[in-house]
Amino acid sequence: MYENFYGFSGRPFQLTPDPQFYFESVSHKKAMSYLGYGLSQGEGFIVITGEVGAGKSTLVAHLMERIDPAALTVAQVVTSALDGAEIVHVIAQGFGLPVEGHDKATALGAIERFLQDEARAGRRCLLVVDECQNLELTALEELRMLSNFQLGSHPLLQSLLLGQPEFRATLAQHPGLEQLRQRIIASHHLEALDAGEVEHYVRHRLGRVGWQGRPGFEAGLLDALYRHTGGIPRRVNQVMNRLLLLGAIEERETLSHSMLGDVIAEMAADQNRGARSAGDLRSAPVPESAPAAPAPVPPAPGSLPATEVAALLAERDARTAELEAAISELQAAGMAHPAARSPEGLALAPEETRAAEARLAAALERIEARLEEQEQSFRHVLTVLIEWLEEDPSRRAA
Repeated sequence: MYENFYGFSGRPFQLTPDPQFYFESVSHKKAMSYLGYGLSQGEGFIVITGEVGAGKSTLVAHLMERIDPAALTVAQVVTSALDGAEIVHVIAQGFGLPVEGHDKATALGAIERFLQDEARAGRRCLLVVDECQNLELTALEELRMLSNFQLGSHPLLQSLLLGQPEFRATLAQHPGLEQLRQRIIASHHLEALDAGEVEHYVRHRLGRVGWQGRPGFEAGLLDALYRHTGGIPRRVNQVMNRLLLLGAIEERETLSHSMLGDVIAEMAADQNRGARSAGDLRSAPVPESAPAAPAPVPPAPGSLPATEVAALLAERDARTAELEAAISELQAAGMAHPAARSPEGLALAPEETRAAEARLAAALERIEARLEEQEQSFRHVLTVLIEWLEEDPSRRAA
């Protein structure tokens, strides 16, 4: 939706890795240098680690665009908690090798024959293994054993291992991985973006979809974005997606600090609700900009049957009824105040006047709070419905 409102050619902050949006921070530039050096060696292991959302997958997607498929055959696998036998079959599948049965020896034989055939054809082979922190020790040992495959003195397989910070710690400290450590020829940890890089990152991605300064940014907004996201690219994407959507819904030409606060509060509420549904009683921290008592947030987009949509709208109608009741209460509270007189027309005593003013002020405060809750509730309904419609092309006609 927001890309149409702002005239973008696409969605600049999608969460799936896309090499056309690759942004080379200082840390990413170093990572590419290490990758270039490692690949030139043609053997051993290259290790890239980083926090969740730091850009490891985008880095690999950018790398894949730069390699020559006629010279380098690449298999990419994303791992779960695999053991030694399972990782071998997953690697065979990654190279597109049919393996009959489930025994490890057959899979290893198929992989070795394939690597030898590729070497004879003048092609090197690279194995990219993502989420390595999930692998069991036996699986890491199998990866090391695969690095021993040779044709004469020519190594047949090089591996790029990607993982979260705990994988870096495992490699450095586990006594059973000494032989694998000795085969690591390049290693780098992707750092988060700094405040200046976050601003350049946002403007870079917007520029890739034809941004011409619309929407604009309130002064200091991108610095606040950095503070809320810690410079993690995926978090920046998440917040910017919601911020632009809110801007389109409210038809804003400038994205403001108050809008960013609303988005952060909504995301914190989503996180808290998800933790409660998972049985985790620990609540996520709420940013200082979040309201003390945020309006209830509807379920996150995904599968929204008609009954849930109806429930959201019913909640909105209930809040409208509350608002109407608050207006009536305000009218009743204000009857005596303008002339500071009793219902019989007699002048009120000073203390009675002050009491009437206090009741009026309290009523005004309640109605302002309910107006804010009503606005939040209606905005959540719109956001959920729009995201639900947009995530499936078959629904967009709606």
